[in-house]
Amino acid sequence: MVAQSGGPTPVINASLRGVVDGCRAYPDAFGTVYAGYHGIEGVLKEELLNLSAQPADEIALLSTTPAAGAIGTCRYKLKAKQREDFERIVAVFKAHNVGYFFYNGGNDSMDTAHKVAQLAAEQGVDLVSVGVPKTVDNDVGDAEFRLIDHTPGYGSVARYWALAVQTANEENAGSSPADPVLVMQAMGRKIGFIPAAARLADPDREMPLLIALAESGLTLADLADAVNDLLRRRGRCLVVASEGFPVGDLGEARDAFGHVMFSSSGLTVERAVVNYLNQAGLAARGTARGNMPGTEQRHNMIYASTVDLEEAYRVGQKAVQIAVDEGSGYMSTILREAGPIYAVRYDKVPLEQVALSERTFPTAWIAPGRLDVTDDFVRYARPLIGDNWPSIPLVDGRQRFARLQPIFAERKLPVYVPEAAR
Repeated sequence: MVAQSGGPTPVINASLRGVVDGCRAYPDAFGTVYAGYHGIEGVLKEELLNLSAQPADEIALLSTTPAAGAIGTCRYKLKAKQREDFERIVAVFKAHNVGYFFYNGGNDSMDTAHKVAQLAAEQGVDLVSVGVPKTVDNDVGDAEFRLIDHTPGYGSVARYWALAVQTANEENAGSSPADPVLVMQAMGRKIGFIPAAARLADPDREMPLLIALAESGLTLADLADAVNDLLRRRGRCLVVASEGFPVGDLGEARDAFGHVMFSSSGLTVERAVVNYLNQAGLAARGTARGNMPGTEQRHNMIYASTVDLEEAYRVGQKAVQIAVDEGSGYMSTILREAGPIYAVRYDKVPLEQVALSERTFPTAWIAPGRLDVTDDFVRYARPLIGDNWPSIPLVDGRQRFARLQPIFAERKLPVYVPEAAR
């Protein structure tokens, strides 16, 4: 059984393909491979998509299929008090003779994989539970990057911002007499790895670019002062602001995991910054404009990093190898080798060490002025975005994504409504 939860990424299905191909490499250990349709909710509802029955060509196309449409995702959080849910998961696994469970996701998903592993051990169920890392936020792991160097998904979103800021700079340079300031809002909740990637567009710092991380400790007034200083020197300014940059109450909503969803409210950081700059006044003729990319940051396949695609696939395969050779209670991981030439190795870490972990952006990587990042960050992130465009098949001028057939396992249990959905 393989499933995924949380926000999607451009490379999430590359990891899914890695798991499927990995299972095929061990025919003595694995029989049918099922997917929990829409994550753990699909497991609870006994909606099990048969991946082994899918055409080989469609499985291969998963590597260049973005987002989570192939097998679906969810934001359903398993809490310790939801005993009925846990019992149901075990019942579903028993009914379908499931001996292995792979869960692809971020810190909350690793917590789910960990809880399932614990439950199976408590009840004497022969089940191996292994996590597969995924999150565009790059916030799984520890501050020293010893548990995981970076999560699949981050390299592609970083590449999106590197290229998007290049294009935005061309726009701003041309329209600056009327619109001297362009404000762009980046994903990442309150952790700054995504907005920091804007610096990859301009590692030599030739653009009039400010990067406002949530961790900067600055206020709107501080940001406005910096914008006007740059306008006096350069005549124009680009601002990439984290969706968690402090601008006051936005009436934020929260998802099922309890995470703030900044862009879901009527007022956004981008709009708040633009309004503040225009009301406070600019040190140049014209006005500030805004641009807020939405979920395109995490589902645009054209911008995907080829390095990210390869690593996402390999970390899925590694999860299968861990399950067969090491057993339950681990997450497959990516660790960077020492030295000036970028290289990684794939390893394992205990799920209990990454479950609910939250790595923050290193303070040492925030530049002294607090509106930029350091060269150390650039050296860390530059290899992740790769050097080539992904090869995505086109049919009739449109991207050809994987289309899995709706072949589901026969239900063997009574209909069940997940506890949190009642």
